[in-house]
Amino acid sequence: MIRNGKFTPEGSMQFTVSVQNKNGHVCGGFLISKDFVVTAAHCDMGLKHVILGGHNLKNSNVKKIKISNQYKHKKYSDVGFGYDIMLLKLANKAPMGENIKRIPMAEKNMNLSVNQECSVAGWGRTESTSGLVGDLRVANVPIIDHNDCQQSWGGLPPNVICAGGKDTVKGFCQGDGGGPLVCNGKAVGLASFNRNSNCKYPEMPNVYTDIRKYVDWINNIIMNKMCSHVNL
Repeated sequence: MIRNGKFTPEGSMQFTVSVQNKNGHVCGGFLISKDFVVTAAHCDMGLKHVILGGHNLKNSNVKKIKISNQYKHKKYSDVGFGYDIMLLKLANKAPMGENIKRIPMAEKNMNLSVNQECSVAGWGRTESTSGLVGDLRVANVPIIDHNDCQQSWGGLPPNVICAGGKDTVKGFCQGDGGGPLVCNGKAVGLASFNRNSNCKYPEMPNVYTDIRKYVDWINNIIMNKMCSHVNL
């Protein structure tokens, strides 16, 4: 990720997942149960497996687990229209422990306040033109007033949160999509889009899918362990 972020301290963000295809890292994601990862629907690019259990993707201790099913929100067509969320079912359960933990999702009624500081993490680019990074980076980003964000963008898709980007040099970049927005230790959002794939701020807020709006959808899939593919 992360523009103007810092290396993630060991012992934190152990729920963050690298979502990969045969060529390597595509997007971020986060573990919400032993066998389910949340990521963005726009990350659906021939995904094969996830990497968890380490901040450096080249570390020999990281765990690679195949993806057995994808559950992309049926209303998703493009990030500009919202519903940018997807669940990945893992073929094997993640071995929970020191380096691998799940993150609780925000409750539906959890309040966020303007300028509240949250954090976002990922392995994406640190600049629009740079390559992906090997080590997980994290940045603190403030929640932005929804009306201000709407004005900046000239309209927003449904069910989104704005944080970072505008009036700050911190935010997410390409390769960070699907990564978690963490507030008060809970997953509140996932990185969806920024402006024209441009990580150079501060003109536009970063936009995240609001997890709070999809709690029932996520729980329904997890509890039913549905086996049909993709559009549920």
